[in-house]
Amino acid sequence: MDGHDIYLSPYSWRYGSNEMRHLWSEVYKRRMWRMIWVTLAEVQSEFGLVSVEQVADLREHIANVDIPRAFALEKKIHHDLMAELKTFAESAPIGGGALHLGATSADIEDNADVLRTRQAFELIIEKLRGLLLAFVDAVDKWAELPLMAFTHLQPAEPTTLGYRLSIYSQDLFMDWDDLRRACRSLRGKGFKGAVGTGASYAELIGRDNLAEFEARLAMQLKLPFYPVTTQVYPRKQDYRVMCALAGLGSSLHKFALDLRILQSPSFGELAEPFGGKQVGSSAMPFKRNPINAEKIDSLARSLAQLPRQAWDNAALSALERTLDDSANRRSMLPEAFLIADELIEVTSHIVDGLIVDENAIERNLSMYAPFAGTERVLMALGKAGADRQMMHERLRELAMNAWASVNKGQGNPLSELIPREPDFLEYLTADKLRELLDASQYLGDAPKRARELSKTIREALNSFPVSEHSESEDL
Repeated sequence: MDGHDIYLSPYSWRYGSNEMRHLWSEVYKRRMWRMIWVTLAEVQSEFGLVSVEQVADLREHIANVDIPRAFALEKKIHHDLMAELKTFAESAPIGGGALHLGATSADIEDNADVLRTRQAFELIIEKLRGLLLAFVDAVDKWAELPLMAFTHLQPAEPTTLGYRLSIYSQDLFMDWDDLRRACRSLRGKGFKGAVGTGASYAELIGRDNLAEFEARLAMQLKLPFYPVTTQVYPRKQDYRVMCALAGLGSSLHKFALDLRILQSPSFGELAEPFGGKQVGSSAMPFKRNPINAEKIDSLARSLAQLPRQAWDNAALSALERTLDDSANRRSMLPEAFLIADELIEVTSHIVDGLIVDENAIERNLSMYAPFAGTERVLMALGKAGADRQMMHERLRELAMNAWASVNKGQGNPLSELIPREPDFLEYLTADKLRELLDASQYLGDAPKRARELSKTIREALNSFPVSEHSESEDL
């Protein structure tokens, strides 16, 4: 059934961690269903509907998931939850007959989906915490190292490596906050029956007891419920979940795309780790392709599509419920979290082993930073009383001459041209002009702000513990 002689999703073995795959596995899902069935029976026993002996029998057999038997039944009845229900009931001769009393399928499936989603969020959030700490370590390490910044993919002005890394850190910090908020806001369907009115349960325990009944179930499952549902919990919740995960994907995509650009030989400033036995190309033995960064961008694109699918599921669910979301949710929910899991794992590997070529950084800085120094020269000339527009035009002419030299591979002569320009020497000395052209110090307060952000992120990460909601240890 699970061999490589049939199609397997790459998320079932290639992408994502085993821990995340376990949460979305068929066995874990069915154990979650069984846990919810038993919890329902326990609470119903408090209302005199199920005996203590029946509950004990159900709990004794809760872990006896029999996938082959359930699949065989499903093949006949074409209903996966009913097949699992029958399988569970067969294994529990005393309590089996009390299972699913008053429930509809979504009372079990939807609550299980939310519980698994919450556990998946907690795993992602904790891994993102580790990645953020790795990023801010790098920010602190490289806060002072000047390098060229690029706008429109053209040399602009200097920044520092730490400040550039702080941009990614800030994006991921926002994602961490969004993910935590999405996790905290999760709500289950509760136990409201076929159209959300709770009519079936009212018949069993009385309408006046419904609020207490659901409150007990929420407490037992450690899961708050929506006050109003249809047959299912609002599918808008899935959309919010997908958006939070896709937001994380966008941040990691940007980091990986920038790294791919900076790893190209024309920049050569940064590179992802490359193993001693790693093969870059089947045809070109010299290649050092950024395969990890490319994988991040590829998977992040897939993740970016899922909010649209979740939007359709929410918007196109007619009246109290249609089943046209069911099939795609079987892959949408697990794959979204498995992609996010893989993105964080791969990015963590890159950041931990990030290669910084300071020689290439210095080469690019010496090549392009003099152009950025022209802004300092222009401001100094203006302060000294020169005509700003005339000085701008003269600087532009000299810069264009320097660009022609750079494009011919002859180096950048601008640092020598400007200090010899008579129009400038009327207002500033040659030494002052050379000082102004040292744009490697034209950094504003970038190092300070990078370190301050790093401190803010560390303090925040240490202030919020991992959620204690997870039930995975029991399953």
